[in-house]
Amino acid sequence: MDEKVVTLNRQAYHHYHIFETFEAGMVLLGTEAKSIRQGKVNLKDSYGQVKNGEVWLLNCHISPYSHGNRMNHDPLRTRKLLLHRGEIRKLLGKTTERGMTLVPLKIYFSRGRAKCEIALAKGKKLFDKRETERRKTADREARQAIKERRR
Repeated sequence: MDEKVVTLNRQAYHHYHIFETFEAGMVLLGTEAKSIRQGKVNLKDSYGQVKNGEVWLLNCHISPYSHGNRMNHDPLRTRKLLLHRGEIRKLLGKTTERGMTLVPLKIYFSRGRAKCEIALAKGKKLFDKRETERRKTADREARQAIKERRR
């Protein structure tokens, strides 16, 4: 598959339990697409929301295009995400449940079109984050011990 990842939301895996992911197209202005191609996009505090049967991406910062003119885009404007009707219904049902939210994981180009991978997620508590970190450390040490034994 011809896929070029532009940006990842690494903190999402630390702060949320990821349940299901969806690939969504993005409705962009011309200067936004050019700015994304330059890699000037930040997903840190962004989230998704279902309103009136449509999915929207909020707080995604796409920097103004460097060679743009006074008609450049607003960096924090809300952007529409394109999903199938069944997927939107599923997301609407799940996000109305307690604690579920839509989190963008990455923005990438697939066949020349900007895509956003969004996930259905639930926030982690502090002890969940500590447990995940402990598990990662234990796995890393086990792999290292196996590697040392083979020498």
